[in-house]
Amino acid sequence: MRVLASTVFAAALALAFGTPQANPIEEKKPMNVKKITPVLLVDQIEPILPFWIDRLGFTKAIEVPDGNKLAFVDFQKGSVEVMYQTYASVEKDAPPEMRAAARKGPTYLYLEVDNLDAVLAAMKSVNKVMPERTAFYGMREFAVQDPAGHFITFAQSAAPAKH
Repeated sequence: MRVLASTVFAAALALAFGTPQANPIEEKKPMNVKKITPVLLVDQIEPILPFWIDRLGFTKAIEVPDGNKLAFVDFQKGSVEVMYQTYASVEKDAPPEMRAAARKGPTYLYLEVDNLDAVLAAMKSVNKVMPERTAFYGMREFAVQDPAGHFITFAQSAAPAKH
């Protein structure tokens, strides 16, 4: 009898208060991502500057100094943006959970470009960690490591352009 009473009581509570699954779905406003920007962590920013500015034509939009060195830099080209921050800077102002994981890299970036040949020319003296290839998913691509050790794959659709 006690088991039956508990079961009836539990059922009555469920009916009275409902369960999360029983509630109608609340209408939520959609969240639109406006942009996503990678922040790559490095020992030093200065060796990265020629890679992004001279080779790839990005501009230095923001820089944050730390003494006579840079702690942070934001590179931009058109609507594309990539940021670099030093480990020391992260260790100064990030919460402990983030500081603990900061040095676990490297990061992998995948950049789709409209002229892979131009990027190949700009990277001709940079060691290719993945030689040029056409991948099974239809992208012509190759990869390098930036001076901090992050892997960057450049890719362009292998499909002929439609006119």
